[in-house]
Amino acid sequence: MKTQVSAVGRTTRALVEPIGTGTRFVLDVVRAGRDVRSWGPEFSTHARVLGVESLPIGIFIALFTGIVLALLASYSVGDLVPPYFVGTLVQKTVTLELAPVLTGLALAGRVGANIAAELGTMRVTEQIDALETLTFDPMSHLVVPRVLASAAMFPIVVGVAMLVGMVSGWGASLLLLDITTPQFLKGVRVFFTSFDVRYGLVKSASFGAAVALIGCRAGLTTQGGAQGVGRSATRAVVISAVMILVLDAFWAVVWLTNRTLK
Repeated sequence: MKTQVSAVGRTTRALVEPIGTGTRFVLDVVRAGRDVRSWGPEFSTHARVLGVESLPIGIFIALFTGIVLALLASYSVGDLVPPYFVGTLVQKTVTLELAPVLTGLALAGRVGANIAAELGTMRVTEQIDALETLTFDPMSHLVVPRVLASAAMFPIVVGVAMLVGMVSGWGASLLLLDITTPQFLKGVRVFFTSFDVRYGLVKSASFGAAVALIGCRAGLTTQGGAQGVGRSATRAVVISAVMILVLDAFWAVVWLTNRTLK
């Protein structure tokens, strides 16, 4: 009986402890964010690395996503509804769901692994220990600029992906489905609301912050040399992908529940 109780205690601790340490890490990042002089000069560099250099990935994904959505929309509705509904379905699915989520998942692999590997290498080579010895706060110098840059640049990448997805969906409708431009644009305009874009961009900002926080946490806790860096990068990507799906469901429950088109 004592052994069983100990096993339950160890399991419970293993489940609860990451929540506590993760919460403490987030609070430390929030407190470090007040030191603007430390992270301010680094912000633009990380915004370029994490955001601008990620634009080709977002564009590439959105290009083919728009084409597939147009074909799927035509296949799904067939002759049951007017052709302009293809434009409606493409616009809604791209802006509300697929552009933020697919782009977020792709950037989780690039951004999350990049951050975890970079900080993990700094940890195992004792560069972070050197910063602490020199009284520099690793949170304000290393973590805060990456988190803020990621949260700021994810919506920009997703916004470009939305536009590219719409254009590629229009091109597929025009060339492959014999749907005219006025018909496609009518479908886009009929049910379009600014909420669609706002919802997708807010979600993507939360995805960016989560990916950067997870990558930083994985990198700073790296142990074990090169193999440890690899494990940290892998862990960051997996946890980031799961967290994106969790946040996607969270925003749907919080923001879409009881909301209908007016």
